[in-house]
Amino acid sequence: MRKLQILFALIILAVSSATLSAKKPERVILFLIDGLHWEAPQKLNMPVLNAVIKEGTYIQKSYMIIPHHPTVGDYSKSNSCSFPNPMMHQGTIFLKPGNKMIQEMISPKHQTAFVVNTNAYKSVGRGFSTCIMDNTLTDNQVVLQAIEVLKSQDVRFLRVHLQSPGVIGTKIAMNSEGKPYSRDIFGKDSPYINAIENADKLLGQFIDYLKKTGKWETSVLIITSDHGQSKVGWHPMLDEDSWSTPLVFIGNEIARGRKLSYFEHTDLAPTIAWLLGVKTPNNDGGAGKSVKEIKAEFDAGNYNPPMYIKTINQQIKLYNLLNARMVLAAEKDNYISNIISSLSNENLTPEPFYHQDRITDWYKAGSTQHLIEANEIVLDKMKTVLNKNK
Repeated sequence: MRKLQILFALIILAVSSATLSAKKPERVILFLIDGLHWEAPQKLNMPVLNAVIKEGTYIQKSYMIIPHHPTVGDYSKSNSCSFPNPMMHQGTIFLKPGNKMIQEMISPKHQTAFVVNTNAYKSVGRGFSTCIMDNTLTDNQVVLQAIEVLKSQDVRFLRVHLQSPGVIGTKIAMNSEGKPYSRDIFGKDSPYINAIENADKLLGQFIDYLKKTGKWETSVLIITSDHGQSKVGWHPMLDEDSWSTPLVFIGNEIARGRKLSYFEHTDLAPTIAWLLGVKTPNNDGGAGKSVKEIKAEFDAGNYNPPMYIKTINQQIKLYNLLNARMVLAAEKDNYISNIISSLSNENLTPEPFYHQDRITDWYKAGSTQHLIEANEIVLDKMKTVLNKNK
């Protein structure tokens, strides 16, 4: 009898293990459409993405840190792309030299790959088994290259990035004078529209390959962008459309027809790690978390995450606007000049404001919550000074 009980227990354990294993996808694919405006699925002809939205878990506006890209200073020494990219791969707002990236948690034990038609992302390419960054490729060729990688390798994590829409958005912002779409990505004859709608067709081509080869049922596909897009083009730091973009999960065990109210791109790396059963790249005070509510087995009824990234972005925007007002006021009142200097050297507040130019110092805050609290103290001081000197 005892032997039968042991045998039965082993059978149950084996079945349970198989069930748990079945819930883990064989691969996660991050499909990025550069500069995807959060309203694009509703405004433009994107039948593939809209079909995926209905069948997967959808977040209309996923937030990332302001997509600023300084090319001088400490940040530029180790980063070739804008803030959201290293944060997305590291899963934290605290960018430090020793941080790991999501691909480094998977490789070299398993294959990983990154395919994109620019070399701008070379600083986040570290650790990929295969890294194709080629400025000469079209978006169509990027998808073909990604398919070839999937044919030849057993890839566990793949980032596919179509760069053209973002590049075209920048051209509309800076070089569209006299055009019917001047500073309007949704304007008449806008090449941004063509690029986004072509990206949607390529997404359909990519999904069709996954389905025909039997990889669809064993994959999780994540569709989003690394940053948003301003309606005037590009991603200016203070434009809130630059901070958010659509995000969709679809595939193995993902909830169908579910909408989540909020998401942060720093949660992507921990969520991908959780889906694949590997360790998260970083667990510091600025790290995101795995969002289990994307899976059908988890109830999303009480999903109400703190809006850390959105809050920090709003603080940075307000800081820059208040600082500009103080600089103008200082032209007539040198006392304001003293206040500006004192706010940057801890004379008036316990800590200076954690703004975009101090991003490599953000880790000194210790936690995201403390960073927000410290910023709020500085903002309150700035408001008080300006109100007294109206």
